[in-house]
Amino acid sequence: MPIDKPRKYSHKIVDGAAQAPSRSMLRAVGFGDEDFKKSQVGIASTWSMVTPCNMHINTLAEEVGKGVDSAGAKSIIYNTITISDGISMGTEGMKYSLVSREVICDSIEAVSAGMGHDGIIAIGGCDKNMPGCLMGLARLNRPSIFVYGGTILPGENHTDIVSVFEAVGSHAAGDIPITQLEHIEKTAIPGPGSCGGMYTANTLASAIEALGMSMPNSSAQNAVSQNKKQDCIDAGKAIVYLLEHDIKPSDIMTKKAFENAITLIITLGGSTNAVLHLIAMADAIGVEVTLDDFVRIGDKTPVIADLRPSGQYLMSELIEIGGIQPLMKRLLDAGMLHGDCLTVTGKTMAENLANVADYPDGQSIILPFDKPIKKDSHLVILGGNLAPEGAVSKITGKEGLAFTGTAKVYDSEEQGFAAIIDGQVVAGDVIVIRYEGPKGGPGMREMLSPTSAIMGRGLGNDVALITDGRFSGGSRGFVVGHVTPEAFEGGPIALVENGDSITIDAQSREMTLNISEQEMAKRKLSWQKPAPKYTRGLLAKYAKTVSSASTGAVTDKPD
Repeated sequence: MPIDKPRKYSHKIVDGAAQAPSRSMLRAVGFGDEDFKKSQVGIASTWSMVTPCNMHINTLAEEVGKGVDSAGAKSIIYNTITISDGISMGTEGMKYSLVSREVICDSIEAVSAGMGHDGIIAIGGCDKNMPGCLMGLARLNRPSIFVYGGTILPGENHTDIVSVFEAVGSHAAGDIPITQLEHIEKTAIPGPGSCGGMYTANTLASAIEALGMSMPNSSAQNAVSQNKKQDCIDAGKAIVYLLEHDIKPSDIMTKKAFENAITLIITLGGSTNAVLHLIAMADAIGVEVTLDDFVRIGDKTPVIADLRPSGQYLMSELIEIGGIQPLMKRLLDAGMLHGDCLTVTGKTMAENLANVADYPDGQSIILPFDKPIKKDSHLVILGGNLAPEGAVSKITGKEGLAFTGTAKVYDSEEQGFAAIIDGQVVAGDVIVIRYEGPKGGPGMREMLSPTSAIMGRGLGNDVALITDGRFSGGSRGFVVGHVTPEAFEGGPIALVENGDSITIDAQSREMTLNISEQEMAKRKLSWQKPAPKYTRGLLAKYAKTVSSASTGAVTDKPD
């Protein structure tokens, strides 16, 4: 292949006598004379020793670089940030988690636009890396590919990070001694990779593959494996094809591609966070995806994967039987995927899947369409007088399809978690955790600590939890998040009082505060907006610019 690849942006940085200073600085980082004639590919690495999800991504970035360079372009590795949800969970630090999605997006836009990269390959592992990367790629709209860092292997006795969170609740309930809790703590996380169930990381990796923005099977590989190294090299080579044919994210991230992603994550029983992030990713590329799309697609799409948190298997076990490619082939053959969508291979989804073999006989992870875990989506979008602009619940049917209980109201996650651990929450309660929305938190914290404490105390089938915050992909139980409008904006969730009756009905898709309209109006008149929790710094800036959760909680909406 010719060495002189398309240089739509980099030529402005390195061509001509006036750019001699630019070339001089690039020579110091390894450029030779011939490299200035090549396309420049920025490799956005989210490597960090902050979390096991990303601790190996520096080595993956190097493999991507080998692929780029071998195909005749010039690779340039740079870093962006990451925050660990699992480590910051339940603390003030978790308020920065969703915010980090925007920082990652902004930083990729800033570096690759500022440095004139012709193409970009982004590598992500922990939850917010992936949507942050995709949003950055979408904004730039230059030939781009996403590479998933891969999943972690199981811990001892089939444990993972959620096992540790739930063990905290079990210890609080007196069901296990401190020595057992400590043993689970020490053995559940064996090394690099993203959390092992169909939690947010594996959900989003699967969605991005279905979207067509990663190489086939990128979402279903162990973090430490030869397959993952080869995925990186293949992505590096593939970016050159995209550059030569000027194939951009806007050619791939179409409305039909987002419908493919939604369909796949429903069949997998994926995380509620996918709703928030897919809406945000679509917004970044100028495609309208709304809560109604999840309702429409969810009505005809079954849950068929027996994966954690509601099921029993881990992603590494799905990988052993073929990953998600056979599932996508089944969906395509059933007429449930748009096969004509373009992907980063330069081929359509149907062409990518043409020779994919089905799962082996006898496997029990992916069920037949006619024997689903749930006949329609577990991601139930709720309305009603408690969520007039929408809320997102994760109801597999194992929890039941409706719940009526008595409100116990807490104005922060810490208050709610303490009440659960202390035994103040009892069967029949609807736990209300509010002022945790995008603006009110700020940052829309995940609630894995409270939901895991509920499970650990044995209340999983006996209580419900609603919040204007979010849930981890590891959360399970009768839970409803993303309640909009949020409490800080005076939404109805701000008006709930202890002792109120609340009904959550997944079949009618309504969440109802069982009081009269007159009483609701009276409470609204007496409600006062609280003062912002932060007045300077990143969280203050975020709170001033972030949109509603129902529109993706993005920060660059036009005025």
